[in-house]
Amino acid sequence: MLDQLLILLEKKMSINILLSIIVTSLATYVSRFLGVLSSVRIKESSKIFRWFNCLAYATLAALIARTIIFPVGVLSDASYLSRLVVVLLSLGIFFITKKNFVYPTIFSAISMCIFNNYI
Repeated sequence: MLDQLLILLEKKMSINILLSIIVTSLATYVSRFLGVLSSVRIKESSKIFRWFNCLAYATLAALIARTIIFPVGVLSDASYLSRLVVVLLSLGIFFITKKNFVYPTIFSAISMCIFNNYI
């Protein structure tokens, strides 16, 4: 009896996981599809396009600020000063390398390891 109940529970859990993957995939791809359909009529120089661009950058800035100020996990062990120094240096590298994302990303990971382990 207990074995049958466990098997039924496992099947239900696997179905729930599958349903959650399907629902999140549909939500992601339907919103992207609707964005593609609606973007056909929006010019890059229009005010609405600039507003969405500013909104995207503001959201990204808020997420970065939240990660620096209220970190979760291993990053919470690092001091505010070390996090701030790494972000400022990474921003400097970002602008020096003509807005390349690869170099500051690699630099920030390596420098954060050095700050946490040796300084």
